[in-house]
Amino acid sequence: MNWGLILPPLMLAGSNLFMNVAWYGHLKAPKEAIWVAVLASWGLAFFEYWLAVPANRLGSKAYSLAQLKTMQEVFSLAGFVLVAWALFGQKPGLTQLAGFALIIAGAALIFKGN
Repeated sequence: MNWGLILPPLMLAGSNLFMNVAWYGHLKAPKEAIWVAVLASWGLAFFEYWLAVPANRLGSKAYSLAQLKTMQEVFSLAGFVLVAWALFGQKPGLTQLAGFALIIAGAALIFKGN
């Protein structure tokens, strides 16, 4: 098994889950002071960086920078859908799913190579 190919996408997926929770999780506690929300988000972002930075460093040996960024964006969208659904009960509608599918189709072009 080639961990240099597998580990970076897994780490990027995990980092984006942390980041989406950092970006949107505080909305579950709207009465908290903004400074509490910011500190909590920064705390989560710390763990996001502990996954993203090594993922990009390791991944740059197997993937182009465009491919790494594309993976990150796709995982960011997938993480957003999961967080919106799990924390807020907001399921994506058909038009949102269609839009995400178009973004994924565009992302697939990045991996086709030149």
